[in-house]
Order: sequence, then C-alpha cells, then structure tokens
Amino acid sequence: MIGALLLLLFLPFFLYIAAPQIRKMLSSGVCTSTVQLSGKVAMVTGANTGIGKETAKDLAQRGARVYLACRDIQKGKSVAREIQTLTGNQEVLVRQLDLADTKSIRGFAKDFLAGHFLLTHLLLEKLKESAPSRIVNVSSLAHHLGRIHFHNLQGEKFYNAGLAYCHSKLANILFTQELARRLKGSGVTTYSVHPGTVNSELVRHSTFIKWMWWLFSFFIKTPEQGAQTSLYCAITEGLEILSGHHFSDCSVAWVSAQARNETIARRLWDVSCDLLGIPMN
Repeated sequence: MIGALLLLLFLPFFLYIAAPQIRKMLSSGVCTSTVQLSGKVAMVTGANTGIGKETAKDLAQRGARVYLACRDIQKGKSVAREIQTLTGNQEVLVRQLDLADTKSIRGFAKDFLAGHFLLTHLLLEKLKESAPSRIVNVSSLAHHLGRIHFHNLQGEKFYNAGLAYCHSKLANILFTQELARRLKGSGVTTYSVHPGTVNSELVRHSTFIKWMWWLFSFFIKTPEQGAQTSLYCAITEGLEILSGHHFSDCSVAWVSAQARNETIARRLWDVSCDLLGIPMN
C-alpha cells in the first residue's frame, strides 16, 4: 500500500523528467505542405472545438472556403468569427449538422448542394463533379480493440461505452477502405487517420478520464498537433496512390487484422446501406 502511494506521488516527477523525449516522439508528425487552397471548398465536421477547429483554421489560412459543420450553431458562429479574424478569410461559413440525426444529415446535404457514411454517400456526386476531391475520416489507435458484431451492431443487445468507441473507430477504417475501392478511378480519394492522444473535449463527460488526462498531460498532444495528420491527408500533393490507407503522424500506419478484412468491410457497407435505406450498388 505504501509502495503504491509513493509511486503515485512520484509518478508526476518521473513523467516531467521523461516528458521532452516522449513528447517529441508523440508529436513528431507535422504537415509541412505549403499548398494554397484558393478556389477550393472544405467541409469540416465537429469544427467548433478541438481537432476539427484547428483543421478548419489551417484550411482557411490557406484560402479555402470552409464550411464548419456543427451541432451547436451558436458555438459554430463564434468559432467562425474567430477564424475569420485570425486568418482574414471571410469565407468561413457555419452549417447545422448533427451526425447522430439522419434527418439533420439529409437536410445538411440537401442545403449544401466530408464525413460519416450517410453524409459522404449523399455528397458523393458533388465530390465526383469537383474532383480531385478528398475525404478524411478521423479514426483512432483504439480501433485495435474494436470488433464488428453484426448481431449487435447498434448496441441494442449489450452496450459498453469504451468498447463502442473502439468498434466505431474500426468501422471508420473499414468504411474508408471500402469507399476507396468503390471510388477507384473517380478522382475522389479517401483516408483514415489516427490523430494521437489529444487534449480535446472528448473527455468532458468523464471526471476520471479528465484526471488521467491531467496526470499524463506531458504525453498528450494539443489540438493543433492533433490536426496535423488530418491536414496532411487533406492537402499533401501526390497522396492519391495511397487512397484507402490509414495514417498516423503524417505517415502510413499499421492497422489491425480486423481492419484489413475486406469481407467484413463489404458486409458492413451493405448493412449500413440497408439500415439507412440507400442503394447498395
């Protein structure tokens, strides 16, 4: 008991000593592209905070017209004004979007005439017309713990919040790979990314995880650092041949065996189409 208490007391000290080396290792990926995006349109979901906000800010700085797709429209407008002031780009616009609400997604896509399955599907024709276009899906290293349970796909039989997160991140990667196969030759490419462990609002609902985040703060990336791989996949020239790949720290990253299973990816695509009432072809 005393040993455990001493370890807890001295752990922050040891983390502080090791922090410079470990922090450098964990935040080494940086998007160094100087590409300008004048005349381009970018859509960023969850753009009112964290990684999404930093991604939108960088894209606006490069001259793109940026749509902030946010659930909370007032927070989105506040962030839009902030980005406009910082970048001088007035083409930073806000659109209402709740990715948990299919009606919201359909309304957003209709109003806009990228993102999750239905949103991406509804915008595909526009993306093809605007080719070359790119879709970047934010996944996580947590996908290694994920599994696709088709008999419990929506957690209707049993549910665990932590595992559900892992399952969803695996689904992001499988979706990205299947989408890349289906879009081959269309001029639209797609990538999934692991942003790293980032100090964002993801942990706002858990006091325990907030405490852990504080304890290990030396190891955790800032939202700006977390956005680097998303930006890398969105704007780096010559990345088209790597469509469907998974990235971390601005480099191609290894994925789990489950994430490389084409049979599961195809079945998940078909089941998703069936659930949403959209064509499977």
